[in-house]
Amino acid sequence: MKLLVRWLLLAAALLLVAYLYPGVTVASFSAAMVAALVLGLLNTVVRPLLVLLTLPVTVLTLGLFLFVINAITFWAAASVLSGFSVTGFGAALVGSLIYSLCGMVIDSAMESVFGD
Repeated sequence: MKLLVRWLLLAAALLLVAYLYPGVTVASFSAAMVAALVLGLLNTVVRPLLVLLTLPVTVLTLGLFLFVINAITFWAAASVLSGFSVTGFGAALVGSLIYSLCGMVIDSAMESVFGD
């Protein structure tokens, strides 16, 4: 139940990103649900590999390179899906920042509601 609610809220957060920032477009709520699923899969599978491979750069930039990794995964999800698009890398960076902030708020709210 908790996973389903989180998935729906993250899909709504993706629609909010598209509403707030014109560089990100989402065609419909169903496209946002698929995009949230693909983003979750990329963040689970690909992101740890990217973090590990770019560890020296991440250490040199004091962790700021993680924003670039988030933008790359956001951009990769948009390039795979048809109902979700990003205009460029800058839009992916801003969109991933807004989406990450929404995800943090959602996780905090879910922790207080479901108590984990």
